[in-house]
Amino acid sequence: MGEAEILIAGLLVAIAGLSALARFLSLPYPIVLVIGGALLGFVPGLPEVELEPEVVLVIFLPPLLYGASIYSNFTDLKDSLRGLTLNAVALVLVTMCAVAVAAHTLIPGMTWQAAFVLGAIVSPTDPLAAATIMRRLNAPRRLVSAIEGEGLFNDATALVAYRLAVAAVVAGGFSLAEAGTELVLGAIGGVLIGLVVGFTAAEIRRRTPDAQVSVTLSLLTGYAAFVPADVIGVSGVLATVTAGIYMGIRGPKVLPVRARLQGYFVWDILDFIVNAILFVLIGLQLPIIVDGLSGFSAGELCLYGFVVSIAVAGTRLLWFFSVPYLIRLLDRRATQRDRRVDPGSRLIAAWSGMRGAVSLAVALAIPLTIDSGEAFPNRDLIIFLTFAVIFFTLVVQGLSLPYLLRRLGVTDGGEDAGEEVRARIVASNAAIAKIDSLQDEEWTRDGTLDRMRRYYQYRERRFAARADESEDESYEEQSLQYQQILQLVFGAQREALIRMRSEGSLSNEAMNRILREIDLEEARLEI
Repeated sequence: MGEAEILIAGLLVAIAGLSALARFLSLPYPIVLVIGGALLGFVPGLPEVELEPEVVLVIFLPPLLYGASIYSNFTDLKDSLRGLTLNAVALVLVTMCAVAVAAHTLIPGMTWQAAFVLGAIVSPTDPLAAATIMRRLNAPRRLVSAIEGEGLFNDATALVAYRLAVAAVVAGGFSLAEAGTELVLGAIGGVLIGLVVGFTAAEIRRRTPDAQVSVTLSLLTGYAAFVPADVIGVSGVLATVTAGIYMGIRGPKVLPVRARLQGYFVWDILDFIVNAILFVLIGLQLPIIVDGLSGFSAGELCLYGFVVSIAVAGTRLLWFFSVPYLIRLLDRRATQRDRRVDPGSRLIAAWSGMRGAVSLAVALAIPLTIDSGEAFPNRDLIIFLTFAVIFFTLVVQGLSLPYLLRRLGVTDGGEDAGEEVRARIVASNAAIAKIDSLQDEEWTRDGTLDRMRRYYQYRERRFAARADESEDESYEEQSLQYQQILQLVFGAQREALIRMRSEGSLSNEAMNRILREIDLEEARLEI
């Protein structure tokens, strides 16, 4: 078996095995992947992995950003725009500077330019693990949305800062005025390209009834936004995120049902695979990176990793317990007071600043050489420290976050569930109104409309009872019994179909087509 086959087999086994372990331990999979990836690289016999820095960002970044932005809560992002902007721009730059100062001061031979490269890489957050934990423990939706929104937009600031820092190392020069101009123009250009790509993608997919073609176009949209923006020198991150948010807003209106259903599952799997591959690949590269750090002792490397991690986490904690209070002093408007959160929620937000796949991708994209032909200074050390920060934030902060949430009692208080129930009542009433409007149509039958009306009237009464806890709870009991009966009925249908296939009286293709319909019906159940 060649090296390529060994690598592919190792990736598949590692991803499947570590993910299964994460589910068994009831942990978000990034936490297990970062630990398993670190151990995997030192397994004897695995081939060395060398990635081309120029293609890492282009391959991994667009799907990560686009997939996350499609399903973001746009309304929540809009409501917290000021705080989001501060965290996505100012906090990123402050974190970058804090890390650069710590690294340059502590590590012998670490130039300011290389230190700022490290700071830019570890400054953006990755909300995947934090959001998974927070949703599992019913944290307030607005808090989760704020963490996810920050993770989407701070990548743009970090990537601009990263490229400027890398250019300073490679070419040996840096201009603050040029940096500010590039940040502003890059943001504007990225948003404009994202809107154009998002609009174009929505119009094409609106006219594309085939679900497979539509989902394929969805997979290409992130690249269609990122690559042109990157080529002309504007923010590919903002272009991709903007296109994703635009598509997330228009998608429910213009996409066929099958395209929406298939797209949801495809993006769910793709997001998992891209994250998993990145963690495993960095693990496989660790032996090469460690070999390049022969001038440092294990104790020194652990110390450097710990100090840089503390600089990252400490800066975020200090920011969340200083800047918001400064804003309160300066802005006393009622709208500002309505946006205030309690110290417990603020601590959760500060402690949720974990780093992940984006930082990995950016670290792996560091050039191998500079203009003079020499090796990029401290490249291996920067990648190692990036992994150390990710390891610290995911493992230490990720494992302690559930305790903090429970200890501080930060929950949504049923607000999210109440909002969903109200929406279901509105949807049921809309269905009843539509059924009533069809009563006089010649092509409709009274018996059919009556059955549908009774069904939606029952749903409306059931959700109304759920919204008002003083009402009779028999509706929920009846619904549960009904769904349990349906589950048994669906199971009987599957067994009958499988028996027909085994007897040779039903083709596999026809069986799977009918099973898909049964599965879709069962997917609607709430048990």
